[in-house]
Amino acid sequence: MINLVIFGPPGAGKGTQSEKLISKYGFVHISTGDLFRWHTKNDTPLGKRVKEIMNSGALVPDEITIAMLKEELDKNPQAKGFLFDGFPRTVAQAEALDKFMHDNGSAIHFVVALDVNEQELRERIAKRKAIENRADDEEEKLNKRITEYFGKTIHVLPYYEKQGRLARVNGVGKIDDIFTSICAVLDKGR
Repeated sequence: MINLVIFGPPGAGKGTQSEKLISKYGFVHISTGDLFRWHTKNDTPLGKRVKEIMNSGALVPDEITIAMLKEELDKNPQAKGFLFDGFPRTVAQAEALDKFMHDNGSAIHFVVALDVNEQELRERIAKRKAIENRADDEEEKLNKRITEYFGKTIHVLPYYEKQGRLARVNGVGKIDDIFTSICAVLDKGR
């Protein structure tokens, strides 16, 4: 079993690369963004709380996020591996994820950080907004999310780097070239 965290700012290509990785390696994809959107769309009690928080542009509190992740892992006991997309966003979340994985007899094996500059991110998100019209791609919310990432979330990377689990991949270029670079990291470590 291989467990992977794919890391990067909004618009870095995490979702796109996740789809390709799932197809190749058979990961179970756990996207906190997708979980939040599913819960809000289905108007679950958790979804109502998440919707209010997401609409303000803030991050969902750790206890809600971790509870949702645990539920997803528990649904897939025979998984070949998990691909975490959008989590962890803080060192406390990384520590909680490591503890949770350890308690379940596993670990996070790789953390792949997609490096993309802010101008490229904004161009990609403008295109995505035109196609998908996602509420979290509104300019004010996007500004908050980018500031949150570069001000806070990026500080999770040294946590994994110290443990030798971090691989940085250039997230600018052709989708297939970026995918090949990610696969090289995973295949080398297998």
